Amino acid sequence: MNDHHIGMIVPSSNLTMETELPRMLRAREEAEPGDRFVFHSARARMRHVEPEQLRAMNAQAGRAAAELADARPDVVATACLVAIMAQGPGYHCTAEDDITRVLREEGCASPVVSSAGALLSGLEALKARKVAIITPYLKPLTKAVADYIEDAGFEVADAISLEVPDNLAVARLDPAGLREHHRKLNLSDVDVLVLSACVQMPSLSAIQPVEDEVGIPVLSAATATTFRILSELGVEPTVPGAGSLLSGAKALTKTGGGHGRESVV
Repeated sequence: MNDHHIGMIVPSSNLTMETELPRMLRAREEAEPGDRFVFHSARARMRHVEPEQLRAMNAQAGRAAAELADARPDVVATACLVAIMAQGPGYHCTAEDDITRVLREEGCASPVVSSAGALLSGLEALKARKVAIITPYLKPLTKAVADYIEDAGFEVADAISLEVPDNLAVARLDPAGLREHHRKLNLSDVDVLVLSACVQMPSLSAIQPVEDEVGIPVLSAATATTFRILSELGVEPTVPGAGSLLSGAKALTKTGGGHGRESVV
């Protein structure tokens, strides 16, 4: 049995990342015995999804990374997509570098994954060109996310903002609602649907049913982060029933640059 220790930096009000990620990797353990996944979390204060609180939470990443370094995880994931994307295009590279520096200062050699960079990697792995997104954010933050994705080379053809600023309220959203919300999007020329551009908005139970319905790949910030984590661990990025990205048909190989800039094979 190979034990893989996963460190996570999560908002203090996040209830979903520590639920959906373990669910996916437990499913993988059952389908492919031999790998076991263990989780360790550090929290950064954030209650409301507002620019000021997002910036303040980012400032706590170094402290959280130092705490995780003591556990010597095999990979560290920072899991608040909008906190990074709201700082402007390409900021996931800065955030990953900052966390990596702290880990190295603490003698920890773990690679670093951000949910923001992971979403871009997932879109690249799926060869996306034109995408649609659903977010729980207020419209200005959804626009910041769309601009960030477009800066990375993808066109955001349509977007829905559910406009829920309280982060605990986001965690309480029923994922069954995503089976209805996506029908409000114009998917006529879209090749990938981001069903949840937020690791706090529950979506896992809706990913495969919606993908089966719309007939195009469907992913979320959480499934993309899982894909990157498994790739960094050097194990096959497969999870049953979690959409095309984790179906086993995609893989990432390092090109040496890091920060989600991998080539797709």
